[in-house]
Amino acid sequence: MKHTIFSTALVAAAFISASLAFAQGMDKNAGNGKKDASQHNAASEKKNLTDGTSSGTDDPILMSIGNTNVTLSEFESVYTKNRVKDESSKDPKALDNYVELFVTFKMKVKEAEEMGLDTSASFRNELSGYRKQLSAPYLTDKDVNDQLLNEAYERMKWDVHAKHILIRLDENALPKDTIEAYERAMIVRNLLIGKQVSPSMLSEYEAMVRKHMDAKNPTSKDGEEEKRIAAIKNLAKTIAGVKGEEKFAVSAKAVSDDPSAKDNGGDLGYFSSMQMVYPFECAAYNTKPGEISMPVRTKFGYHLVKVEDKRPARGEIQVAHIMINAKAGLPAQDSINAKNKIDEIYAKLEKGEKFEDLASSFSDDKQSARKGGELPWFGSYKMPIEFETASFALQNNGDVSMPIKSRFGWHIIKRLDRRGVPKFDDIKNELKSKISKDSRSNKGRESLIAKLKVEYKFKETPKLKEEFLTVMDSTYLQGKWSASRASKLTKTMFVLANHNYTQADFAKYLESHMTRRPKIELAVILNDNYKTWVDESIINFEETQLDHKFPEFKALMQEYRDGILLFDLMDRKVWSKAVKDTVGLKEFYEKNKNNYMYEQRSDASVFSAADAKIAEEARKMIEKGKTDKEILEKLNKESQLNLTIDSKIFNKGENSQVDANWAPGLSPVKEAEKKFVFVRVNKILPPSPKTLAEARGAATSDYQNYLEKSWIESLKKKYPVNIHSDVLAKVK
Repeated sequence: MKHTIFSTALVAAAFISASLAFAQGMDKNAGNGKKDASQHNAASEKKNLTDGTSSGTDDPILMSIGNTNVTLSEFESVYTKNRVKDESSKDPKALDNYVELFVTFKMKVKEAEEMGLDTSASFRNELSGYRKQLSAPYLTDKDVNDQLLNEAYERMKWDVHAKHILIRLDENALPKDTIEAYERAMIVRNLLIGKQVSPSMLSEYEAMVRKHMDAKNPTSKDGEEEKRIAAIKNLAKTIAGVKGEEKFAVSAKAVSDDPSAKDNGGDLGYFSSMQMVYPFECAAYNTKPGEISMPVRTKFGYHLVKVEDKRPARGEIQVAHIMINAKAGLPAQDSINAKNKIDEIYAKLEKGEKFEDLASSFSDDKQSARKGGELPWFGSYKMPIEFETASFALQNNGDVSMPIKSRFGWHIIKRLDRRGVPKFDDIKNELKSKISKDSRSNKGRESLIAKLKVEYKFKETPKLKEEFLTVMDSTYLQGKWSASRASKLTKTMFVLANHNYTQADFAKYLESHMTRRPKIELAVILNDNYKTWVDESIINFEETQLDHKFPEFKALMQEYRDGILLFDLMDRKVWSKAVKDTVGLKEFYEKNKNNYMYEQRSDASVFSAADAKIAEEARKMIEKGKTDKEILEKLNKESQLNLTIDSKIFNKGENSQVDANWAPGLSPVKEAEKKFVFVRVNKILPPSPKTLAEARGAATSDYQNYLEKSWIESLKKKYPVNIHSDVLAKVK
């Protein structure tokens, strides 16, 4: 409801839509210091919609709204931007119409400011949220992001079949644990590629593991470590005599920490770009078929990746389907009926009946049924796996599958066409969105941080963080440490753009980011927190500079500010008021209820039978007073396709059979679209007003329009408008 009314405020809506488009489609100027706005979305051309006066004769005052002056340049910037999008601007009256919309918009924003809406906590929080969203494209390296985008697309052209062995390792593991896991992975790899692993190497590994185990307090984890040691020591014997591809599978079952390896031997099947964590994906795409990668680190641990095959990606396929609902939880008889129904339809296909006709008549997917069962194009991982597998298994256009079951029900699938990977421009935005949520997005941020360190002359004294080891203890692991413990630490740890970041600042950061955690060396926590603090400080400082470095960003923020104010004000004055004011809405409806009329309608049932005999039998049963349920139970006993009944209130033009029999009674049986149809009309309903409940949506919308119109009239009285026609004539 709100969005419907908000769209009537053309100027504000254009601001918001332009801003969103800009935020989603940042071009090469964002994040790399360029200020040429000519390539940006039209939103960047707008000057700030702030109250102001003429700065000179080159920028005369166009109008005054209350005590606020609007300059020619301010108006022209927004008018030009929106005129580009609006073909109706070629109308000579377009300028006058836009002036009226612009004035209304400015009055509303001014009223919001008069009411103090721009000072509320909710407004500040919402604007802050939008600022974070809008600033995101500026706080990453655009060139790196473009490289990642192109890389992801190129990889989409190939499917990789890979296996892996996982050596599990915590993401924040200590260096000694990291070394241990890496050595374990290398022993396994050497054995797999036929390199000799000497007894001394195994002994050194075992000693390394045992050194880390607490012999005085054995735990279940220690028991697992003993098993891990034994598995590694016995691996050479385990795979001795095993040949070919089985060697990797046997090894995975013996030593991999991926639980599924016990069943699948580490086989992940085929996958494509964006399906695995980024480091794993890189290892898979950069390793040749038949080879095993060096250990690659992900958040799960170290992986050995063996690439079995690389093939051109399957691309996309378009199919049509006939679906019969059979979701989980159906009563047993309904499930049996669904299976019988799909089998009967398949039998009709085998006898030569057209797929499109059967889909139109029987498919429970009504949206696709109207198009003969046709579905949009899709690729891998877009459909239920059973549906996807059956679709891609069809070899030629026109091939039809046997009935297959998915979580939605039963399907018969017909292949319509198949094509390769979508064009880059067609999938670019989708890939951008995926990359932004993927770990690889950090690469752009890291690159920008490196550049900003140079730009803002970053200098640090890393050794100063070591002084914190004298004031930190186990209370930090318990979440009880206080920054006051570091009160004597006051030195500058790093300098950024002549701003000093001190040990006191870092102490506050440590306290604010403290959580309870298992036992871990404080030096590890200290190093991780210091790096994160430095990176966040640099990014946060850059965010404060965006308004100065990028005029288009400043303009966008002004547009969002005005848009939020307008939205909040309209909500108070129009939208919520219309919804909550039930008395006012009822009075408005009573005065205007003839605007919400039902035309003449028919209370009817349409009977569709497979043949004339069944139709006539159904008609006779009606004449004998049998109910619809009784009719269906008898005539559909042998086939669920014999008879269907559609009973409801029909509008004129909704059903051609009902239209042809617009009078109470039973119509004769007629053949229509390979069905035998007759209509039972119970009664013809005369034109009548809808109740308020039935017309609530339309009535509420009209009431909102009425409230807004009345409110705008009051604003015009409160804020007199004076337009200088001679200046308006200069608008280009």
